[in-house]
Amino acid sequence: MSQIKKNENYVMEITGMSHEGQGVGRIDNFTVFVDRALQGEVAEVKIIKVNKSYGIGKLINIQTASPERIEPFCVHSARCGGCSLQHMSYEAQLKFKTNVVKESLKRLGRLEDIMVRDTIGMQDNGTGYRNKAQYPVGMAGDGVSMGFYASRSHDIIDGNLCGIQHPYSDRVRECVRKFMVDSGVRGYDEGTGNGLIRHIVTRIGYRTDEVMAVIVINGERLPARDKLIQMLISEMPQVKSIYLNINTANTNIIFGNRSMKIYGKDTITDYIGKFRFEISPLSFFQVNPVQTEVLYSKALEYSGLTGSETVFDLYCGIGTISLFLSQRAKRVYGVEVVEAAIVDARLNAKINEVDNVEFIAGEAEKVIPHMYREGIRADVVVIDPPRKGCDEVLLKTLVDMEPKRIVYVSCNPATLARDVRYLADNGYRAEEVQPVDMFPWTGHVECVVRIQRIN
Repeated sequence: MSQIKKNENYVMEITGMSHEGQGVGRIDNFTVFVDRALQGEVAEVKIIKVNKSYGIGKLINIQTASPERIEPFCVHSARCGGCSLQHMSYEAQLKFKTNVVKESLKRLGRLEDIMVRDTIGMQDNGTGYRNKAQYPVGMAGDGVSMGFYASRSHDIIDGNLCGIQHPYSDRVRECVRKFMVDSGVRGYDEGTGNGLIRHIVTRIGYRTDEVMAVIVINGERLPARDKLIQMLISEMPQVKSIYLNINTANTNIIFGNRSMKIYGKDTITDYIGKFRFEISPLSFFQVNPVQTEVLYSKALEYSGLTGSETVFDLYCGIGTISLFLSQRAKRVYGVEVVEAAIVDARLNAKINEVDNVEFIAGEAEKVIPHMYREGIRADVVVIDPPRKGCDEVLLKTLVDMEPKRIVYVSCNPATLARDVRYLADNGYRAEEVQPVDMFPWTGHVECVVRIQRIN
């Protein structure tokens, strides 16, 4: 057990970085993780937590700074739970994310001979890229508080600007704030369950300039709602759709089960490449449309399609990757567990006049074994699972099916490494990995992997 003590200060050298972007070093041979510290720095830290095998330190003072350290563009970056890497130069972030992927594949997957390409970053260094914002709303004293949660808490950091959100989202937020103050409408209190407005959610059509505002309320009606509608559309002609969402449950889940349109269109429109998508309040749509096109184009390239293949797109969501694949495939089957997403996927195929795709609602680990037993086989499989990765039943079915190529899209290098290891042990070889920076200034990274069957 270490001799370091909680609430005492120590000077330590930061010798590495965790996969989440924390600085890592040792004090008296005991590992300590420090938020906002960079490799190569010497820092004074206060120990705020001591576990059996590691400690957590709070950065107090930097005695020797890394050349990669920059001044954050947001005054709240030290507290906010959104951006964890604003103190790191953008070029350094890209190198860090490439290294996270390499280390995960090597350490967790025991995979040594895969080509991992440099992470593809954004040309403008990734500001204003998010097309969706979810602002929690509460009260601070007598005033309205709205912003983002502090790291590892539900304390709202009040603010009026966020550098990674589309500027329209901040304008919607400030318009709703003014409405609440003028109309005496109170924000929600998680502790007591009192208050009306819980969240403000915005959706932006990045290429169409259309805006959707969703006001999540703890009740059945919003007083003076016509006043809010008039304020929003007069302040922002880009607002084409306004919804109320009813959530009266004692829960941390943002949306309730009922949404009610109170102004404008049912959906807003956006494009990824040449494909048009209609976005409803609860639609899943990638939050960075610029990098999504980069990601999906790489998935299409890695699929190696010639026009004669049957393709499975697993965890297909609203069909975005399926439509990209349809350009070069004979037939695409998209599988997704969320039935509402499948409804959207079928609509998106119809809107884009794509007739060689079929969407199936159900769990991939159940649907694919059934299709396999029915004699429906894939030449190429594209997988884009949630952070937990793939179920082993699904991976086993893919191995039995013997598609010539698997393209794995991942938002979690750790579960990616685990699943690629399984495939490598069962007749497949991962040949190339392309990380894509979908979430600049955060520790998250997406990857596309080309996996080939070994004859």
